[in-house]
Amino acid sequence: MENNSNSTTNNTTNPTPNEAENKKKKGKKKQRRLVILLSVVLLLATFGGIAWLSSLGHEHTDNAQIDAIITPVRCIVPGFVTDIRFTDNQQVKKGDTLVVIDRNDYLAKVAQAEAALESAQAQLALSKSGETTASLNANASVLNSQAARENIATAQARLGKAEKEMARIEKMLKDGATTQQQYESVKAEYETARAQAEMMKKQYEASSAQATGAQSQAEGQKSQIALSTALVKQREAELLLAKTQLNNTVIVAPFDGIISKKSVETGQYMQAGSPLCSAVDFTHLYVTANFKETQIEHMKPGQEVELKVDAFPKALLKGKLESFGGATGAKFSLLPPDNASGNFVKITQRVPVKIAITEFPKEMTGLIIPGLSVVADVKTK
Repeated sequence: MENNSNSTTNNTTNPTPNEAENKKKKGKKKQRRLVILLSVVLLLATFGGIAWLSSLGHEHTDNAQIDAIITPVRCIVPGFVTDIRFTDNQQVKKGDTLVVIDRNDYLAKVAQAEAALESAQAQLALSKSGETTASLNANASVLNSQAARENIATAQARLGKAEKEMARIEKMLKDGATTQQQYESVKAEYETARAQAEMMKKQYEASSAQATGAQSQAEGQKSQIALSTALVKQREAELLLAKTQLNNTVIVAPFDGIISKKSVETGQYMQAGSPLCSAVDFTHLYVTANFKETQIEHMKPGQEVELKVDAFPKALLKGKLESFGGATGAKFSLLPPDNASGNFVKITQRVPVKIAITEFPKEMTGLIIPGLSVVADVKTK
């Protein structure tokens, strides 16, 4: 019995070789797990520290996209489309002809305007000629009036002399110192002088009235010249408008870029202002990035920006912060939120920032198009 108890005790206190080996394996596994756990923690801490250090002096956002000037090309004058000289998504240069409108009606308008201008110019020349003649007549009438006034003075002097001679001869006739024949002769001269004086007065009045009329006519001709001159200017403006409309029958590319969104066909009648296509300016691409309002504290115009395009993850673009938007994106929305209604929930606002693209790989020319998503990283320090 004692032997049995001793054997049992020995089995309990002294593990078998298999059990000892299992314990060692378990201990090694725990050590490995601990090492792996510590390594992961250390690795995460390292990456976290690197990310934190790299975030210092940087502000980035993935709420950004490529932008460009997109101009709708519209028909300026109404008419039928006779020629289309572009295809959809074609690259063009500034001034390249895109669409031609039927020119016949506008050529006729130019011819009418030219004829009306020639008529107005002829009328102006006629008015100037009439003004010259009227001025000469007015000057001649004034001279005649002056001469008539001088004749009145002469006639008045002769009349005065005849009156004295008449008074003298009448006295002599009463005294019997002269004959009746001499008296009649002097009296005839007196009557003649008085008639001439009256006639000169009437001639002066007539010549004065004629001079006044001639001067009024000359002034009227000057007014006619002013009217004819104004008519010439009006006809010149009409001709300029007609030529402008004629030139507008040829619609050209507004800048270097790509023509897209074609909406016109040959033979189609277009109203003034109808859209023909859209022109995309590829020479001045930029990025619109919407940063949170909590990110813009240290951002300033002129800071360098690194840009990554989602479509080309291996390509790195460089840019420069150009300007901040005049208001947050919410204020530019169709229905801006009104926090005065009482249901106020504070939301971090986004501020649009314009970033000019200053450098990108040449092989990406024509591949970077407006609307592509971008990640923008601004170096604030």
